[in-house]
Amino acid sequence: MDIRTEKPEDVEAVRNINIAAFGRENEANLVDRLRGIASTFSFVAVQSDRIVGHIFFSPVVVEGKCSRNLSILGLAPVAVLPNYQRQGIGTLLIREGLKECGRSGFQAVVVLGHPDFYPRFGFIPASRKSLKCEYDVPDEAFMVLELESGALQDCSGTVKYRSEFSLCE
Repeated sequence: MDIRTEKPEDVEAVRNINIAAFGRENEANLVDRLRGIASTFSFVAVQSDRIVGHIFFSPVVVEGKCSRNLSILGLAPVAVLPNYQRQGIGTLLIREGLKECGRSGFQAVVVLGHPDFYPRFGFIPASRKSLKCEYDVPDEAFMVLELESGALQDCSGTVKYRSEFSLCE
């Protein structure tokens, strides 16, 4: 399994993976809208020369009080072709993606996801770091991971996703 940065020739495969994984076009359309925006990261999982998984990170902002200027990303979506799910590909994409985000100087990542899945990567409820989601979601489903220890100290507020996310509903 190889995890690498998405290339221009991967766009159609990435779109198809998101549609197949979610059973709808919303996530694929979101990735299409976000692709090319500064500070986004898009990675693919390749097995036997076939793209079988995808993960995307895009910038978010905290509206509130922060003692420093933070660079935070939102993880969304992560998708694996149905026939390849439950084989650790999503986990590998998340681990490698988070490493690259940290190497690139980002201090934290937020995710709106399953509270039984993301804690294995170190995510905790964002409310523990005085952050809340702009969307009305259960507290335990909105999580954060500090890529830099103490990055969110003296920071509180509402995490705002890019406007492209509002078109997903």
